[in-house]
This record gives sequence, C-alpha cells and structure tokens, in this order.
Amino acid sequence: MTTTTTAGPPAPAPRRPRRARRVRSTEQPVLGRSPVIWRVLGYALVIGLASLYVMPFVIQLATSFKTNPDAAANPLSLWPATPTTAAYQRLFGLSESHETVPFLRWLGNSAFVTVLVTAGRVLFDSMAGYALARLKFPGRRLLFLFLLAVMAVPGIVLLIPKFLVLSTFGMFDTYAGMVIPLLVDAAGIFIMKQFFESVPREVEEAARIDGAGVFRIYWSVVLPMARPALITLTILSFQGSWNEFTHFLVSTQSAEYETLTTGLARLVSGGLGSGGQFPLKLAAAALSTIPVAILFFCFQRYFIRGANAGSVKE
Repeated sequence: MTTTTTAGPPAPAPRRPRRARRVRSTEQPVLGRSPVIWRVLGYALVIGLASLYVMPFVIQLATSFKTNPDAAANPLSLWPATPTTAAYQRLFGLSESHETVPFLRWLGNSAFVTVLVTAGRVLFDSMAGYALARLKFPGRRLLFLFLLAVMAVPGIVLLIPKFLVLSTFGMFDTYAGMVIPLLVDAAGIFIMKQFFESVPREVEEAARIDGAGVFRIYWSVVLPMARPALITLTILSFQGSWNEFTHFLVSTQSAEYETLTTGLARLVSGGLGSGGQFPLKLAAAALSTIPVAILFFCFQRYFIRGANAGSVKE
C-alpha cells in the first residue's frame, strides 16, 4: 500500500523593502549652512565698524609723534612726516626748551585718588548690597527705592550742592573732599545686590548652622563667591574715578590737587601755553587712557561674566 503526499503551494518570495521617498524639507537653513558670501559680508561689516571705532585712537597716537606744524598741516595723517618724541619728553620733564607741564603730578593725584575710591567702593558697595539683599530690617524696600531714585538723578544737578557741602565741612580743596564723596556709588550697590540675590540661600544657612555670624557669612562665605561681580565693580569704579571730572572741578581749585582730567582740561583750554599744541595734548590723552585699557583687557572675561550674573535673579 502506497501513500501519496501532495505538496502545498509554494512560499511567496520575500518582498523588497520599499525605498523611502525623500521628502523635501521646508525648513530654513541654519546659520552655519548659509551661503559663504553672507558670512563674508557680515565679517566685512564688523571689521568696517571696528575700524571706524579704532581710527580716532590711531590718529591720536600718530599725531602725538608729530611736530606742531606737521599736526596742523596734516591732522588726519596716519604717519608723521618727521617722527619725534618731543611731546612725550615735555610731558615727563625731559625737555628744557618749553614750559614744563606737571603731567607727573596729575598722574600721581589721579592714581592716589583712584586707588582709594576703588577700594572704598568695592568694600562699602558690597556691604550695602549684601545688606539690601539678605538682611531683614524696617524700611529696606523704601531704601532700595531711594537708591534707584539716586541713580536716576543726573550728576550735573548735584554740582552746586556738592560745592556747598564741601565748603561747609571745610573739605574744599583737599584730598578728603576729592575722595570721601566718591567712596559709595549707587550703581555699584545695585550690581552687588543683584548678584547676592542669585547666591543660593542654602550656603548661608549651612554657615549659620555652623555658628557663623552675619559679618562672617558675608566676608568668608558669600564674598569669595562674588569674585566676578567684584571684578566688574572694580573695573567700573577704577574707570569712573580715573575719568572723573565734574566732581574734581567743584571740589578743588589749586594746581596742587589737579588730576589728569582737570589738568588736561586746562591744557586744552590754553592754560599752559599758546598755539595748537596738538601733539602735546594728544600725547597726554593717549597716556591717560593706557591704565584703563590695560585693566579692561586683562579682566574682560570676568567683567562680562559678572555683568551677566548680576542681571539674572534666581
């Protein structure tokens, strides 16, 4: 007896996977994929604007090495016809053929006042900012509103009151009258307050549990964390006190207390000789900008970081 087996239907052949259809993206290209021509034009625009900004400083530096006739004949020339250092020699008292310019005395007064004012602002502004940010006392909100109101008052309005106050207290035409009114700055207090409010309170609570007092928490715990804001405040205080003019104008009258700003104003007005004297004036102006430029370029990244941190509140 034989058995027959019937074969079933053949298995279907495997289908080929269908190729995915390309879908044309409708999204705009990102900046990195933009045409090269636009990037080149953007860089060219930035370089052009930077050149316009730097050009006055280049002309200033070039003119400081010119003679008086050359500066008057070619004021915008970027290269002196006959380079000379006569202007710098006169500023530092190395020239005997012209009237002496007390530039070193101006420089010493500016440095002395700037160091004291910068140190005072960093200390007092940080203490006041921490008090407004953390301490609970009656009238704190009203005091902060008063601080904002002071920031909104133009400095030119306070010139006559400053003169009257300094004269009343006998501080007119003294170093005390030049330094003490500038030791505290409303803008610096505002910067430090905003930064201290971004510091986590848990850090201070942990220090308080360990037995630290208010001043110890401020000095040993919070202040080291505020290095970016402190550097920002240092740069702004140094720049502001170095370039201060109106306050020194109403607080002094003797040549003994002249700073770079008041001395340069007298030099430009013709108080130290006749004629244009453009090389001498621009040489003094170029030297007066060097300390601020060095300080800013050395601490630029801390300045930007501190400004960003002070503008963010957690």
